[in-house]
Amino acid sequence: MALKLYFHPLSSFCHKVLIALYESGTPFEPIVVDLMGDTSAFKAMWPIGKIPVLRDEARDRTIPETSIIIEYLAHYYPGQAQLFPADRDLCRQMRLRDRFYDLYVQVPMQKIVIDRMRPAGQNDSYGVEEARSLLKTSLDMVENDMASNRWAMGDQFTMADCAAAPALFYADMVAPFRATHTNAAAYLDRLMARPSYARALKEAQPYFAMIPK
Repeated sequence: MALKLYFHPLSSFCHKVLIALYESGTPFEPIVVDLMGDTSAFKAMWPIGKIPVLRDEARDRTIPETSIIIEYLAHYYPGQAQLFPADRDLCRQMRLRDRFYDLYVQVPMQKIVIDRMRPAGQNDSYGVEEARSLLKTSLDMVENDMASNRWAMGDQFTMADCAAAPALFYADMVAPFRATHTNAAAYLDRLMARPSYARALKEAQPYFAMIPK
């Protein structure tokens, strides 16, 4: 198979790419990367060592970074989904929302999770509080935005929604917001009901016990 996705079913950033792939119906070979095990072969391909990474054997290309992967797929393997608005200005706005969910929801959420995995006495309480504050600000913005929108860009499901789904799903696990941000919660419910994300979540289910409490 031409396309190989190096990923882990539990990874929030990997979910983002999986949603795009399932939306488009593009065939690919999933290759699970155990970041706690021997990653030498994976790092020989991508020395940074972060997932996901897309490998296109047909074009001899290695593509890292979620937004770049999804844009690459849209260009070379568009499938049945249109995840990028045709209008250039709307597309720019969509990319901003995509970066918003990655940088201001996913990143602080992961900061909280990673701190729980640190050895005793090596926690970063100040950094976690900063992350919680940023996450709350971001959720307040989502709450306001989703008062009048179905998806991140209105009526069209886009790459921004691919980013929003795992960002909000895991944020609700580590810093529950349903009681305080009802519009954001309703948006998350719509994302979880989307067949593409429902599939990714079902595949991740066996790994949820690994998430630190």
